[in-house]
Amino acid sequence: MNKYRLEKEDTVLMIIDLQEKLMAAMSEKAKVYKNNGILIDAARIFQLPVILTEQYPRGLGSTVDEIKSKLPADHHRLEKTRFSALTPEMADLLKKIGRKTVLITGSETHVCVFQTTRDLVEQGFNVHVVRDAVCSRFKENFQNGLSLMQEAGAVVTNTETVLFDLLIDASSPDFRGISALVK
Repeated sequence: MNKYRLEKEDTVLMIIDLQEKLMAAMSEKAKVYKNNGILIDAARIFQLPVILTEQYPRGLGSTVDEIKSKLPADHHRLEKTRFSALTPEMADLLKKIGRKTVLITGSETHVCVFQTTRDLVEQGFNVHVVRDAVCSRFKENFQNGLSLMQEAGAVVTNTETVLFDLLIDASSPDFRGISALVK
């Protein structure tokens, strides 16, 4: 497996904690919502499983409407209190899904996204962190989280790179749908 290559048959989209109270503090939330929406639409086109996590929803609220309204009906939702989303329930779900490449988005980059990425890499997953679909309250924390994940072995990428890497070829029947997402 080439860690820089995305293959739709082996990829899952994991959205970490885009919740009401967390996102209220994020200056980049509009960009994060837009790019997560594009990735959710692409997951539908490419038939990628979508996993959504919520960190202590009683305290932090549920997933923001901008994301919730775009989710496919068959998405998987897991609640957690650990910062890392790689809980025993998540490990079981990933084993059941049977894919080894995880696209990660969400908040906060330096806490839950970082810890999840680190744990997934340690367990042998190929992790791609979508830098324009993750956020932290402070730019220094955002940059630090990205650096830590890259040093841990994750690929730091962006939404358009993900889309066209999964697409592979402009002659694909999915080309029209994907190109419409980035116009």
